[in-house]
Amino acid sequence: MKVSKEQIFEYNKKGLENHSEKLDFLAGQLTKKGHDVASIVSKLSEFQVAIPSWALGAGGTRFGRFSHFGEPSTLEQKIEDVGVLHSLTQTAGAVSLHIPWDVPSDYAAIKEKADGLNIKFDAINSNTFQDQKDAKESYKFGSLSNTSQAAREQAIQHNLDVIKIGDKLGSKSLTVWLADGSCFPGQNNFQTAFQNTQNSLIEIYKGLPDDWKLLIEYKPFEPNFYSTVIQDWGASLMLANGCGDKAFTLVDLGHHLPNSNIEQIVSILQLKGKLGGFHFNDSKYGDDDLTVGSIKPYALFLIFNELVYGMENNPQNPDLAWMIDASHNIKDPLEDLIQSLEAIQEAYAKALLVDQNLLRAAQEANDVVKCQEILQGAYRTDVRPLIEKARLNTGGVISPINAYRSFNVREELIKERGRNTVATGL
Repeated sequence: MKVSKEQIFEYNKKGLENHSEKLDFLAGQLTKKGHDVASIVSKLSEFQVAIPSWALGAGGTRFGRFSHFGEPSTLEQKIEDVGVLHSLTQTAGAVSLHIPWDVPSDYAAIKEKADGLNIKFDAINSNTFQDQKDAKESYKFGSLSNTSQAAREQAIQHNLDVIKIGDKLGSKSLTVWLADGSCFPGQNNFQTAFQNTQNSLIEIYKGLPDDWKLLIEYKPFEPNFYSTVIQDWGASLMLANGCGDKAFTLVDLGHHLPNSNIEQIVSILQLKGKLGGFHFNDSKYGDDDLTVGSIKPYALFLIFNELVYGMENNPQNPDLAWMIDASHNIKDPLEDLIQSLEAIQEAYAKALLVDQNLLRAAQEANDVVKCQEILQGAYRTDVRPLIEKARLNTGGVISPINAYRSFNVREELIKERGRNTVATGL
């Protein structure tokens, strides 16, 4: 399945007049307020978010998995699906692979297919939270933190192998997320588990190419429910500092206890030059992995406000690896990803409307009401015409969801692949 430029052109013709009217009105209002509309649209056009290879099929829970049919059963098909997303939105220009779920059988062919769809390979992800086929050691009681040296060495070697796979594809970073932890008091010695993890990560770090980054993810609970070895951003930061300058903390929106102040976390990490990546999703209770912006859109905007400030004022922090990390069980995965991409762009666009100089002056004057008015003024702005313009400028469609349905993408995928294909992953 491939969306042609002709399809996009014909689709856009129908809504171009309405789009232009909305854009002209909004641009006039923003210009009066001193905003550089062309610059905002340019930044939106350049902003790219990686699609995880495991999110292109139906997600699952402990209780069931419901396919939407036509799922990609090979890595080639997954990249084709990312190509569909990118052709519609023009903001999904990268894919993030999970190993061993998506080991290429032909690296040259995979790279050629990705290049043909203008898709790059973002951070590559290792998997030591499941036992792998034919593995000698089990991760039932941990991987990089395991009391067994043999298990730790196996997990270290897996990560080193993942680096080699990513290097062949042009990836520049390795993401490590550990399920390591304990379910009952006394099960683990906290200090030993943490030190084992640090030592293991140092060995992995030694295998990084010079131009690579190590992204260390954290999570407070699940699948272990008493303790997690890398439970929060402080633990991740300590481990990153213990590895070296190429190691960074990765923030996943769902990997926090309820009501955590994530915007403060990302702000401090950027100040210290240690925020390396960001995973988007949304949640109500825990790590729900719901569509971005579907539950707490204002919180997402506040986080983006800090991210934008950091990107403009913290040159000591590297460019970030952006990725969606969500699970799709009752929605068409591609539609869900389109909605997430739209929500990310909206939050980013609104954050770009915040007058940081005016906000800083209000902060210095302790004018709390003014601070709130500045933020909420930007948040309440309907920025969708700006996002539509950014897509049009780069060859995308005005309305990706409507176009996806108009082009009958899911129906075409079912015709091509059948109803019984299952995507690799959880």
